Amino acid sequence: MNIVTRSVSIDGTNISYTLEYKPVKNLNLRVRKNGSVYVSANESISPQKVDEFVLRRGSYICNALKQFEESLGFKSRPKEFISGETYFIQGRGLRLKVIEGLKESIDSDGIYIFLHLKDASDFSKKQHMVTRFLNQQCRSVFGEVLAQTYPPFQKYGVARPALRIRDMGTRWGSCSPKIGVITLNSRLIEAPRNCIEYVIMHELCHFVHPNHSKQFYMFLTMFMPDWKERKKILENGMFI
Repeated sequence: MNIVTRSVSIDGTNISYTLEYKPVKNLNLRVRKNGSVYVSANESISPQKVDEFVLRRGSYICNALKQFEESLGFKSRPKEFISGETYFIQGRGLRLKVIEGLKESIDSDGIYIFLHLKDASDFSKKQHMVTRFLNQQCRSVFGEVLAQTYPPFQKYGVARPALRIRDMGTRWGSCSPKIGVITLNSRLIEAPRNCIEYVIMHELCHFVHPNHSKQFYMFLTMFMPDWKERKKILENGMFI
């Protein structure tokens, strides 16, 4: 994906933004609900020109980020791994229930995440168990979606890619066609399944069309006619 991260200084504050080059006519800027700044631009526009554009929108960006922090700031607080906390899996908020007892286990009924452990005050143990549970969800769900979306690409000579999962910061996914790997952001597990499908489909299409050309978007639309709607939900964080 032709995406880079750049930064500018606005009134002494360093603002990082994601710049994606794609076949668009105008510069477009969006402050997403997760607090990230996204800009799309035509490849004919230099990065310096994009920086100037972002600087001109500095007041709007700062106001939007301030409103975000005031209204949703509580969501960025570190997890305490206590009963009542919410964890999103495939777009659904699951409440954590910490239960002290003789056994140690973690499971979910689709409404709650039940964390059983001997010492409910052991922060490190709770963090380890919840993190392991979420990682398992990533491997299971992402693997299922890849298995469902991959088959049509076989006739284009695409071997089934290996799947890697890691914290990617501002990107939901990336791919390396030469070595046959798709890498997904672990936070993608929070999004609805149809958004996960979109990201994986997007990356699979890059194995045939490595850039964001007109042919790429036509190819993506052929497999997923509603990809724009799915992308909008993902970018705006409507599921949070």
